Amino acid sequence: MSRAAALASLVVIALVVAEAWPSYNVTQLNVTVYLNSSTTAHVTELLTVMVSNESYVQYNTSRLARNLTLSEWQVLIGPLLTQHLLNPRTGISSFSFIPSPITPHYGYGIADMLLTYNVQNVTFINQTGPRTFLYRFNPAVFNFNPSASGQILMPNTNLTIVLPRGAVIDKVSPIPDSPASAFSHGYVNVTSFSWFRQEPLSKFALSFTIIESPQQEVADFFGSIYAALGPLTYVIIAVVVILFILYTYFRS
Repeated sequence: MSRAAALASLVVIALVVAEAWPSYNVTQLNVTVYLNSSTTAHVTELLTVMVSNESYVQYNTSRLARNLTLSEWQVLIGPLLTQHLLNPRTGISSFSFIPSPITPHYGYGIADMLLTYNVQNVTFINQTGPRTFLYRFNPAVFNFNPSASGQILMPNTNLTIVLPRGAVIDKVSPIPDSPASAFSHGYVNVTSFSWFRQEPLSKFALSFTIIESPQQEVADFFGSIYAALGPLTYVIIAVVVILFILYTYFRS
């Protein structure tokens, strides 16, 4: 056999092995961050994964096992299967991971993978006036693709941030890809922003103001007391109510 024929045979064998080897390809990642007025955030991440025919058995076996860790799934799917908002100091809570069944297509399959979790200290908060609070997003929680100039969205990744109810936008940078033309009227009545593929996040900035209602201010006051005193709060309130009733009774 000539050297050229031998080389051609090796190439064919390599292609056959590559096609037969289990493989996964993340085609889309959508990260949605729901900001709360408590400086926490609820995050959902939806990965769309292309699954080779040779990977069906491996994927289904892993999915039905139900006891695989995220790290074990990462070995199969790759590094995109991770939490893309992460505070190293406080970690995450209420984590869940749901891999969907495979939807067959010609020559491959499609599966969705849903991650949900909560993150603390996603925003900083300062009181700037009576019942008025300024929130600033903490870009240090981003855990996307690092580059020489800082964080950047991967080519197949979209990021959406949903503001808390009643938020009035103060500053947002870079200009969001969606809503595309809202910057012309100062993002009035805009409740969410999206940035699409390969958006640089190195100079990301987002700030907004929330003005609390008087009712919420009262609720926050008693909430802070309960956080400090615990169940003793109810005892104190009961004593105050009883004293007020007695005072009203004897005064009359």
